[in-house]
Amino acid sequence: MAKKGKVTPLMKQYQAIKQKHPEALLLFRVGDFYETFGQDAVRTAEVLDIVLTHRNNGGDQTELAGFPHHALNTYLPKLVRAGERVAICDQLEDPKQTKTIVKRGVTELVTPGVALHDDILEKKSNNYLASLFIGRQKTGLALLDISTGEFLTTEGSLGIINKLLQQFAPSEILMPRTDRKKIEQGEVQSSAHPFYLDGWVYSEDYALETLTRHFKTKSLQGFGIQNTHAGVLAAGAILHYLSETQHKQLSHINRLQPLGDDRHLWMDRFTLLNLELFSTARGEGTPLLQIIDHTHTPMGGRMLKRWLAFPLTDRSAIEKRLEAVELLFEAQQNLNESELSFGELEDALKQIGDLERYMAKVATAKIQPREFLRLAESLAAVQKVHETLSAVEKGLLKELQPALKGCPKLEERLSTAIDQEAPAIAQKGGIFAKGYSEELDALREKGANSKSFLDALLKREVERTGITSLKIASNNVFGYYIEVRNTHKDKVPEEWIRKQTLVNAERYITEELKEYEVEILGAEEKIAQLEEQLYTQLITFAQQHIQEVQGCAQAIAQVDVLSSHARLAYLRKYKKPVLLDSGELRIAEGRHPVIETQLPPGEDYIANDVLLDQSEQQLLVITGPNMSGKSALLRQTALIVILAQMGSFVPAERAELGIVDRLFTRVGASDNLSKGESTFMVEMNETASIMNNLSDRSLLLMDEIGRGTSTYDGISIAWAICEYLHEHPSKPKTLFATHYHELNELTHRFDRIKNFNVAVEELKDKVLFLRKLVPGGSAHSFGIHVARMAGMPSTIVKRADKLLIQMESSPEKKETPMSQVAEEEMQLSFFQLDDPLLEEIKEEILDLNIDNLTPVEALMKLNEIKRLLSRSNKAIS
Repeated sequence: MAKKGKVTPLMKQYQAIKQKHPEALLLFRVGDFYETFGQDAVRTAEVLDIVLTHRNNGGDQTELAGFPHHALNTYLPKLVRAGERVAICDQLEDPKQTKTIVKRGVTELVTPGVALHDDILEKKSNNYLASLFIGRQKTGLALLDISTGEFLTTEGSLGIINKLLQQFAPSEILMPRTDRKKIEQGEVQSSAHPFYLDGWVYSEDYALETLTRHFKTKSLQGFGIQNTHAGVLAAGAILHYLSETQHKQLSHINRLQPLGDDRHLWMDRFTLLNLELFSTARGEGTPLLQIIDHTHTPMGGRMLKRWLAFPLTDRSAIEKRLEAVELLFEAQQNLNESELSFGELEDALKQIGDLERYMAKVATAKIQPREFLRLAESLAAVQKVHETLSAVEKGLLKELQPALKGCPKLEERLSTAIDQEAPAIAQKGGIFAKGYSEELDALREKGANSKSFLDALLKREVERTGITSLKIASNNVFGYYIEVRNTHKDKVPEEWIRKQTLVNAERYITEELKEYEVEILGAEEKIAQLEEQLYTQLITFAQQHIQEVQGCAQAIAQVDVLSSHARLAYLRKYKKPVLLDSGELRIAEGRHPVIETQLPPGEDYIANDVLLDQSEQQLLVITGPNMSGKSALLRQTALIVILAQMGSFVPAERAELGIVDRLFTRVGASDNLSKGESTFMVEMNETASIMNNLSDRSLLLMDEIGRGTSTYDGISIAWAICEYLHEHPSKPKTLFATHYHELNELTHRFDRIKNFNVAVEELKDKVLFLRKLVPGGSAHSFGIHVARMAGMPSTIVKRADKLLIQMESSPEKKETPMSQVAEEEMQLSFFQLDDPLLEEIKEEILDLNIDNLTPVEALMKLNEIKRLLSRSNKAIS
């Protein structure tokens, strides 16, 4: 490092601005480039993969990285997606108008959760900024999508908040600095980029003042959140953060909605992961959302995700949706007598852009001319949707019609104002259509006549001077001039004023040309000023219609999702589910909505029936080999319930469903070694969460419980869980898939537990998976066959076959009830024990009253016997 010298004025200015935004990358506009310096430059070069150079700053070698200003939309998204906060520092004055250093300032601070740039946002996904306040009793959560104006808040246990964080998947999360360890230690479970605020931001007085000042109210009672103390603190912190990030024009954020789970199907975070609703476990495969999304508008795509994450539990609300889907489905097939045209509806929806995000840009005065044009076209298409649905005289589609009238005043104003050839950026001018402003038209006419004036002037001077090579042109330094080649300079009139001498020519001006230049340049300046004034007025006019267009956008989103459901039902042959008052669940020929789309051509999905109730078939123990389809059966049952309760038709020939209020799955597990948790620990944590949150409307899907530990530990735990679920007062409906064939004995001891298996056909040298659920338990797992299919070396497979034959032919290995398994297994090794200990253990077992034994007592007794055996083994050794 060279010795420090004098810091340049430019770097002084940079350092002063950087001190105000120490935690952000500062993009510093210098001429036609955005530059970064020091560690900002090192990080920028790393993320963007651009060249890192150095500059001499008064003797210092300062790191430097930059890119052209016109490439901002290319590079900014990469920085934000990498989790960086980016402060955009622009030149606030024309460099030509100042003799000192150009004035600069931060015009926008873009963060992962606060972005309005189209290149950063995904069309069909919200971009949420979350704020968290962890109180002593409750945790408050607020969520804001600044690009749409959606603002939500709630409070509850940290477990509930973690589930919501998973469902909403915010890009950035705000927290008090004092809670930093809760993110680092995993108590707060979110992949969002964290940002920590001072504790005082979360004070009650400051939060109330911030919120009421923004909404221009005296209290928060009108929003229904006055008792949501922790949630209000979190919401206040979000508005504070927006102010700090230079976002102060926020009229599109006009309400704060309470977020509650009372009306929605409860799914814990394990269930959301297991069912792969939005993403798959390892990033491969196809999530459910991808299969069911046939929406045409960005608003519809975002609403579909919300409906999928929060299925309803209110029967009347679900049926309203189903009836609307049925009407659209019939219109698609021309089965109803109404004048509703599904094709016209879809064509109109395809013409509608992102109304919510256009209005967010209107509110923040960041909307560009072409976006105004697109907004006008979208509002015109909304009116077509309204006309198409006007034939519907009842139900949800009728209720939405008032909001679908659009915003004709705004649509008309924009249509007449914006020129069809308007530029992408307002600063380039040429925004307004002819006839919108008489004054603007007159100024433009004057500019348009400039060419004819110059042509006439040139023709006259050529004739007067006899110089045929005369040329009239202009540049930024001298303005307009007449150029004469040196060979003709003796013909130049005396009244011409020489302005510049070139090697082969001379340049002159005349009084007439100077007057013309002043007039033309004045007109151009006036045009620019007038267009800026008119554009500001247009934005102000549009801002008066924000809430109107937002309501319209929400109605269009609902119509779009309902028509998407109808399209899905038509393409995939889904059927309308029937909702029951009882808790029964009857599915005839149900299919997995994702797997059936992935099958090779010509191969049909094997559909299955499922019946669950609380009187006869509460718990189904499903056995069968690996790859036979047990897990698919469990998942498809859950997905059918979710689709039905979000208002969609379902992949089944018939589905009669009692409303489910809680859906739990325990399907697969992986080690969480970073926290020291094994597969089995993860499995037990998830299972414990299920057991502690049961209701009489719960649906449980449990797959291979207990496989993460030793065989008899696993069997004992699985048996005890089944027993517990059967005896639980809520009688939760359960599908229990297992490899433990010993659990088949449960049906002989418990009235509402039934055995089923996924059928296979044993041929001479192979096993054929039929993937059909049939009554009765399976006696084999066919693990060796699966090993052969996986490419296991033949020597291992053959040896395993021989060992299996020996074991199965052993008379000691006949099938026995679970209650006898532990005793018989111990008796196999009793030949090593001394008689007194054998008698002691025998008495312990025979004295057990199994009917009155709780699962915990059973495990304790087994542990006691294990200690006796361990003591004996030590004595023998």
